[in-house]
Amino acid sequence: MKISFLLHNAYGIGGTIRTTFNMASALAARHTVEIVTVMRTHDAPSLPLHPAVRITPLIDRRPDAETSDADDPLLTRPTAHIPAAEAKGTTNFNALTDQRIAAYLADTDADVVIATRPGLVIYLAEFGQAGRCLRIGQEHRIYGTHEATLRAACDAAIARLDAYTTVSEADAATHRAHLPGVATRIVGLPNGVPATEVEPSDGSAKLVVAAGRLIPVKRYDLLVEAWATVAAKHPDWHLRLYGRGPQQPILRRRIDELGLADHVTLMGAHSPIETEWAKGSIAAVTSREESFGMTIVEAMHCGVPVVATDCPHGPGEIITHGQDGLLVPVGDSDAIAKGLLSLIEDDELRRTMGAAARTAAQRYAPERVAEAYEQLFTQLYEARGTSAPATRRGRRPLRGLATPGTPLKTALKGAVKQLIRKPLRPSASCRVDADGNLTVLIDRTDVRGTDLALTLTRRDDHDGQGAAPLTLPLRPPATDDAPWTALLDRRALTLAEGRWDLHVLRPGDGARRRVVCRFAEGRGLLDLEDPSPDAPFSWWIPYRTVGGHLALRTWHRRAHAEARTIHADAEALNVAGTLHGTAFPAGATPTVLAVPRGGPSRPFTVPVTALGPAEFRATIPYDRIRESHTESPKAPVWDLTLRLTPDTPAPADISPLRIGRIMGDIVDRNKTDLYPSTDGIRPYLTKANNLAVTTAS
Repeated sequence: MKISFLLHNAYGIGGTIRTTFNMASALAARHTVEIVTVMRTHDAPSLPLHPAVRITPLIDRRPDAETSDADDPLLTRPTAHIPAAEAKGTTNFNALTDQRIAAYLADTDADVVIATRPGLVIYLAEFGQAGRCLRIGQEHRIYGTHEATLRAACDAAIARLDAYTTVSEADAATHRAHLPGVATRIVGLPNGVPATEVEPSDGSAKLVVAAGRLIPVKRYDLLVEAWATVAAKHPDWHLRLYGRGPQQPILRRRIDELGLADHVTLMGAHSPIETEWAKGSIAAVTSREESFGMTIVEAMHCGVPVVATDCPHGPGEIITHGQDGLLVPVGDSDAIAKGLLSLIEDDELRRTMGAAARTAAQRYAPERVAEAYEQLFTQLYEARGTSAPATRRGRRPLRGLATPGTPLKTALKGAVKQLIRKPLRPSASCRVDADGNLTVLIDRTDVRGTDLALTLTRRDDHDGQGAAPLTLPLRPPATDDAPWTALLDRRALTLAEGRWDLHVLRPGDGARRRVVCRFAEGRGLLDLEDPSPDAPFSWWIPYRTVGGHLALRTWHRRAHAEARTIHADAEALNVAGTLHGTAFPAGATPTVLAVPRGGPSRPFTVPVTALGPAEFRATIPYDRIRESHTESPKAPVWDLTLRLTPDTPAPADISPLRIGRIMGDIVDRNKTDLYPSTDGIRPYLTKANNLAVTTAS
């Protein structure tokens, strides 16, 4: 059977795209599956997809591509079929989408075509040929959320389809109630959400995670309000909010107003999100409506119990209250805070619910949902009085064995030679153990050869020495389904400060390929203390680059002053932290030295309170910054350093120390750890995660 999914843009990371990719990948085990994307905006999709699934773009919006349609005048002309609420001018649908989708549906040889959003459902009803293929529409929201003209157009389109699916049984019932007498089969089929390969949460991190688009319906404003209550009782717990959207500046402002800048972090978009769920001990969903709740199931797969508003319709069908999560009233920040606190304050309940959540999430495995879709296909074909097309996909013969007349021994040698010479396409995950060591796990699927090695190449060579790449052996797989592995041992390996790219090297033919990142698992870094407190300070964070490759961000300093808390109030910047790789000398009178970057402004010092051999607290009054600031066209920046002693050389000649926030799992804190501006003075973290103050607005 050939199954085609109509998707608006397969190159994003939204929920509809994720569930379509999940379902297409599951169905590809037994069927020929393609994703027809109306728009192509990037060279490759951002989400993982089964290699057998073909992506077919209809309109190429890449301006520099040879196949670009960016200059086609039809892109600027309105659609004749899609209501304005869905078309968004000509942004989503236009005259060119009318033309290309009509042509595709007239020519397709698919047995089943599944449309994944209202505009595509309308196109499928208009241009899909009845009797030629099964025409199935999907609703990824809920019935009452569409604008009136779009709702009416969808209702008319549903009546012309073979089937229509919703992601909850409650919404299917709502659709049936609003469409009495319609012959179209309307059924509730949940989204398929695969189990993750990342290590699940152990429930110990003092972290709550939320993820989704920053839009009004998600009500993250209530979550921020609730966190003010949580932080007052448990200031050592933190909230991370993943996603982007128009509500970001509003949320940022409210976080600053409540003084939560050091307690709530807006993390931005992150893909894949599984690694971030696994870092948390609790997940939060505060929406006023959720058609399904993919984020709920994703978190549950990672062993994280979810505190969710009991909104229409998804959460109540997914979560069993008190067993694998908690349901709280919609729109009530106090109830959200109470639900979070009940799990924060009961370690055993939190871990028990997390384990139950992992078990409950298995019912949403894409394979199970795919079977439900196959049953629907069979029932629809039987209703027509015909049998469903065959379900088995053909297998491609191995080249070298497929040529008629080729002797078997020669063919086998040719096939083996192909395997050995196959280009390296290494993909890997990276995990952090309790000692801060990193294990790189290379997927064996696209790696061929023997005596493979992993190389680390420093991208930003600050010292100009141009050192050769570091080479580490890769251990071969112990079993047929095991990965190649390499251990980056902190005790044996010194990595200079900077960013390191990882490659797999095959010495036999010199092939060397950069490693694609599957998962950069940083959960082990959350509570990791300095693994070598008596040695030079070093810290490693694995991460996924913008291009999707695995890389390391490393810091290596003879000593370091870590800012544990950074609080900016109306009059001063307050910093508390710890020393690593050194300690305060007996009788020390340490100071913070604020050094301007060039220009006529003057450096200044403020006293530091030593709270112990390696703990400190400092207050940098904004008046001192104003006093030292000499007017100049360029807004000055002061870098903050810690001097262990004011006048005499420090031990091992390591003073002054840059104050920064390096420890933990966040690579670029200048994008996440943001602080409010007071009368034009704003503390911030640099690209190297060092603490600075600027007078720039």
